[in-house]
Amino acid sequence: MKGIVKGEQERLSWRYDDELLYIEAWGRDSLRVRSTHLEKMPEKDWALEPQGEVKPIIKISEDSASITNGKICARINTYGYITFYNEKNVEILKERWETREVPVDMMATENYARVLKEWGGTVPKAVMTFQSNKNEKIYGMGQYQMEYLDLKGCELELCHKNSQTSIPFYISNKGYGFLWNNPAVGTVNFAKNLTRWTAEASCVIDYWITTGETPAEILENYTAVSGRPGEFPKWASGFWQSKLRYHNQDEVLETAREYKRRGLPLSVIVIDFFHWKHQGDWSFDPEYFPDPKAMVDELKEMGVELMVSVWPTVEPYSENYARLKQLGFLTRADRGVRTQYHCLGAQVFFDPTTQGAREFLYEKLKENYGKYGIRIFWLDEAEPEYQQFDYDIYRYQAGSAREIGGIYPLCYSQAIYDGMKKDGIEDPMNLTRSAWAGSQKFGTLLWSGDIYSSFRSFRMQIQAGLNAGMAGIAWWTSDIGGFWGGDPESEEFRELLVRWFQFGVFSPICRLHGHRRPSGTLPEVVDSGMFDFNTCGPNEVWSYGEKNYGILKELLMLRERMRPYVEETAAGASETGLPMLRTLFFNYPEDENCWETEDEIMLGRDLLAAPVTYPGMTSREVYLPKGDRWIDYYNGKMYEGGQTLMYPTPLEVIPFFIREGSGQYERIRGQAEGGLCGWKN
Repeated sequence: MKGIVKGEQERLSWRYDDELLYIEAWGRDSLRVRSTHLEKMPEKDWALEPQGEVKPIIKISEDSASITNGKICARINTYGYITFYNEKNVEILKERWETREVPVDMMATENYARVLKEWGGTVPKAVMTFQSNKNEKIYGMGQYQMEYLDLKGCELELCHKNSQTSIPFYISNKGYGFLWNNPAVGTVNFAKNLTRWTAEASCVIDYWITTGETPAEILENYTAVSGRPGEFPKWASGFWQSKLRYHNQDEVLETAREYKRRGLPLSVIVIDFFHWKHQGDWSFDPEYFPDPKAMVDELKEMGVELMVSVWPTVEPYSENYARLKQLGFLTRADRGVRTQYHCLGAQVFFDPTTQGAREFLYEKLKENYGKYGIRIFWLDEAEPEYQQFDYDIYRYQAGSAREIGGIYPLCYSQAIYDGMKKDGIEDPMNLTRSAWAGSQKFGTLLWSGDIYSSFRSFRMQIQAGLNAGMAGIAWWTSDIGGFWGGDPESEEFRELLVRWFQFGVFSPICRLHGHRRPSGTLPEVVDSGMFDFNTCGPNEVWSYGEKNYGILKELLMLRERMRPYVEETAAGASETGLPMLRTLFFNYPEDENCWETEDEIMLGRDLLAAPVTYPGMTSREVYLPKGDRWIDYYNGKMYEGGQTLMYPTPLEVIPFFIREGSGQYERIRGQAEGGLCGWKN
């Protein structure tokens, strides 16, 4: 061969000129590929966890070599070009090379698949290019705010922003899954003529590929090497009440009491941001929360857990700022001023990328919240949300933001998770505004960020939640009703809230949140200095008129009856890594129509719902997958799968079907005669 190739215990190595290439077995039916121009291969595994001993089959000949691990095989030719095959010897992915060292009937251009090249900096830019598969569909990649479930044809930023979470793993309908195992800021382009991954600063090209017969098998392989969520706490399956913001202790308690007076189920209530004196104190302001223990104790007597907001922003007036700076636990700037965020002052972001920093943060939370019995934290600003996303400026202890920016939210979640596990706290779960590959193993409940209160935004959350699940995030939620704005007195918003709440009932976490008018404002008002952090319009289920209250109350009762099923579905996610919220094709990959249905959802294996996502929508099409029969929740009517219905959708109705034979119809319907609000079709 042109390069020097060696077969080692678990890998095939190839070297030519200044490139060192590893292809190695990593997990079931999976291979990891790394390329560098350094003398030795860097040892960082990033999202991948160490695996036990694997014995792949390695073959080397004069002009090619191959490595086979279970159902996947990679072949490398004499020039170093790699092609991947499944167990049926069908090509699933191929590097895209165009060089002059090709037969005469091919193009005589020079485009290389693997490129590590310095562009005026000290760290190379890494580019990896693959051939594009015809008729390919691509899903996963975290959550992006757009109305596409199939990502083929899309270009995506590989970086985190408020409401944008980059998790660089996807599932292809061609029977493989792919992880770009690199936390650097960059892009991916799933174009018609190529697929191209770019890392703005990286000494290594690092990716992992697996194969499987179904999306479920592929995702199981991926979560086996990147981690799976822990046990789902029972309190998480109920209803979560939140808004921006409950101003003081009395408001929190009175809201919880009112839920109990009305006989409404409530599992979690939330204290959002600015309950502290200074950002970075990570403690209650005693002026507004004079007796946290009494507050927590009364809530627990009502069966309600308390969640508090944590921000990684630290202002110079904080009691922790000087110590954090001394220890090197604050994000730095390679040039310019250090200030990275402006929200009622100038702040610097906490740096969670080292174990010492993570332990410092957890001990502060334990000291100021944990001692009262608080065990749920809302890890906000987890991207982190820089005032300007100039990643070449910011630096962490573990490296520059350009090189490792992806891992910030993962390390943030890890800080709390590791501390809780060390203290023997069972089932850690923390709401987090961003995530990266592997975040699911650190108790991460991802939500889709500060999105607008509009039907268009609502539609995008369905796509975001489904794709987050196919990127390994089993626990996911959105702000029911949207975050920015929403007037409780507006009939248009009341309709949106009901439709969003119907979707929330079938989400892994059912959580109401938002910044409501009259004080709820749009982001541009923040910049004008008119944003009021101290008040928020009403956002409880009784705040939207008597008609809506009746609908929302019945939805709450439906969710309460669904809780045992939600918990069983979550237990399956902990065991297998499969998402709770699923596309139809995830459960029915053999049904071609399911791959074309992008606006229906399934909660686990047995519940199918078709959210109503446009205003004034009085009916909608509902496709029922082949292979099962489906029971209409409202009237018990049975339908054969493989057909499309035109289903009436008055405001109180979300089309809802239960798989026959699952036992869930009798269990969930319970005493709900007539279905939601007595409606029957």
